[in-house]
Amino acid sequence: MKNLLTDIPGVRVGHADDATLASGVTAVLFDSPAVTAMDVRGGGPGTRDSTLLDPVNTVERVDALALSGGSAFGIEAGGGVQAWLAERGRGFAIREAVVPIVPGAVCFDLLNGGNKQWGRFAPYRDLGYAAAAAAAGDFALGSVGAGLGATTANLKAGLGSASAATADGVLVAALAVVNAVGSVTIGDGPWFWAAPFESGGEYGGRGLPPSFTPDMLTMRLKGGPAATASENTTLAVVVTDAVLTKSQAQRLAIIAQTGFARAIYPVHAPLDGDVVFAAATGAKPIDPFIGLTELGMVAANTVARAIARGVYEATALPFPDALPAWKDRFAR
Repeated sequence: MKNLLTDIPGVRVGHADDATLASGVTAVLFDSPAVTAMDVRGGGPGTRDSTLLDPVNTVERVDALALSGGSAFGIEAGGGVQAWLAERGRGFAIREAVVPIVPGAVCFDLLNGGNKQWGRFAPYRDLGYAAAAAAAGDFALGSVGAGLGATTANLKAGLGSASAATADGVLVAALAVVNAVGSVTIGDGPWFWAAPFESGGEYGGRGLPPSFTPDMLTMRLKGGPAATASENTTLAVVVTDAVLTKSQAQRLAIIAQTGFARAIYPVHAPLDGDVVFAAATGAKPIDPFIGLTELGMVAANTVARAIARGVYEATALPFPDALPAWKDRFAR
């Protein structure tokens, strides 16, 4: 286990980003189409093909997922991933036509100091293609891909991942792009809200503070009084090797959203667009009640860990007034 989303067999992840742009794309590719659903809790989401993932709709499985910066401009990243898959004959077959199925979601990073004057067309479709082409079993964490330009209320953020297994050996893993309006750390200190779920010192091993003060529970928002409804969003992908129906995958996404509440304070606000995709590769049958409940419990913990790692592994952007990284402040 590498503590990555790609601990699930048949899953690959690729990044493409632009340091001058201070934004990028992350592609999650499935070697075989995976049963997928989603859950949206934030008040300002930006998604691609989200209606398709409703359990009442026809298509059960997807070929890939596209996560991007760029706000609504970044929705085009899915087209780049789709193009890469189409060149390889991947997709949903309708007679001789083959359509790759690539849902996606975006976060807002347009005000992070990068040069967003890209001309007529935004670069996200090309970045999506490059991210798909780069997909592999190992991938970087922190300020890379869709997490390159991500921030929280008080620290630079980025992309994190984590994995785990249930008592019966069913695998579940998460990838998170952390661009929250709130904070992933407690007050002005080094402690992570997700500290109780940490495994092996994966985000510094600082635990919780000795006690909580009223100041630690004060609301901290990105942008302060100038915060707007479009400046944030945390995106997560949860993948399991369990056998799930589309409606069970949606239930897994719903339970996994609990991990957001364990790692971000405040969360699911009108200022966020929080989204969880849940996908199942279908290798191991589980009990539809107790088994799915346990899987959701472990998935929520894993999402919380992935979010904390997204902040812990981040590096600051090289722009004036850029937010510091956690390691800049606390790792010395």
